[in-house]
Amino acid sequence: MRTRSRSRHKTVEPLRIEFHSQEDQFQEDPPKVLMADNRTMAQLLQAPTVGYEDAIVIPEIAATNFELKHGLISLVQNKQFFGHDKEDPHTHIRYFNKITSTMRVPNVPNLTIKLMLFPFSLEGAARI
Repeated sequence: MRTRSRSRHKTVEPLRIEFHSQEDQFQEDPPKVLMADNRTMAQLLQAPTVGYEDAIVIPEIAATNFELKHGLISLVQNKQFFGHDKEDPHTHIRYFNKITSTMRVPNVPNLTIKLMLFPFSLEGAARI
């Protein structure tokens, strides 16, 4: 037989939390981090452009009279890549390869034609 003084619920002991002093946590001073320079975030995000003016070097070609056709340059410039966040660079390269693969010139490698035309396919921030 049960008496009224007896409870169905078990008693829970209070949780004991011990606080350590800050001296115990940090025995040594944390190392000081030195800034490399005082540039702003906008300046740090800019790509370096010094020395990159002639990044695309066009190799010598064996053809004597070769020039890019105006129509081909116009086709490449119709879909220029501006470097915006919503633009897909892979789509641009696929389109560029499709356009440049249509032209064949004797004694001129297709890679040379692509290297000559690629600067025409860029504009704005992508062009630098």
